[in-house]
Amino acid sequence: METLRWEQQPRLRRPLLVAAFEGWNDAGDAATLAVRYLAETWSARKFAAIDPEEFYDFTVTRPQVKLADGVTRRIEWPANELWAASVPGTGRDVVFLRGVEPQLKWRTFCETVVGAARTVGTELAITLGALLADVPHTRPVHVTGTAHEPELASRLGLQRSRYEGPTGIVGVLHDACNTAGMPSASLWAAVPHYIHQVPSPKAALALVERTAALVGGRVNPVELKVAADTYEREVSEHVANDAEAAAYVAELEDADDHQPEEEHDGGPLTLPSADVLAAEVERYLRDQPDSPS
Repeated sequence: METLRWEQQPRLRRPLLVAAFEGWNDAGDAATLAVRYLAETWSARKFAAIDPEEFYDFTVTRPQVKLADGVTRRIEWPANELWAASVPGTGRDVVFLRGVEPQLKWRTFCETVVGAARTVGTELAITLGALLADVPHTRPVHVTGTAHEPELASRLGLQRSRYEGPTGIVGVLHDACNTAGMPSASLWAAVPHYIHQVPSPKAALALVERTAALVGGRVNPVELKVAADTYEREVSEHVANDAEAAAYVAELEDADDHQPEEEHDGGPLTLPSADVLAAEVERYLRDQPDSPS
């Protein structure tokens, strides 16, 4: 069975891949929300999908029955879809992969993703993730960036990942990229663990802004900014009604205010400016031996 179903094979201009998965790597739905927002903002179009049959235990991730026009029954399966868009103001395109973390055959799944990325000429893979952390909702979102390749990490102001322990599909995908010789980087947003059960537009906004900077695009995420402000206000109101919760958040705020920047989450809180970051990505890719530019 073919694991990848092409609707069309687009001709893209030096694309970058941006991927996020629902599940373990997506606290507060921040990573998948960020990818969906960028794809919609830049008018991405679907060109391929991964067949879910080989990769899911459907007793765990169950398909959903939907009614079309209230009459026709349709089954919706777990989706991992590839969408392509032009990045405004640049000479390159971006491929978005937004999906659901599979339960089965992770190596085959990631080989399928890397194979599709190679087919359309992807030069760099970027994954987005969100993790639960001891951070207050009232402070700027901590975003850390990592890369396996030392030169890429140095140029983009990222850290080389020092994490050891259980991993998710994002970690396996980076390993597959490394094996295939495809440069890759990862951005992670920290989500307050005490409100993990609700979506976090604030963390999604932070990922949107940094991802756009990495790919060299411009965004004006007004809707996300409004949603982030509403999120912070509503959480603050809820916390204020619970003395114990309010005291705990105050402790987190104090710790955050007095923590050296370089110690936050093992990496920098801020990446270089958008223009610098985009220029460094271009220089890095141009310097690669097999770069088409």
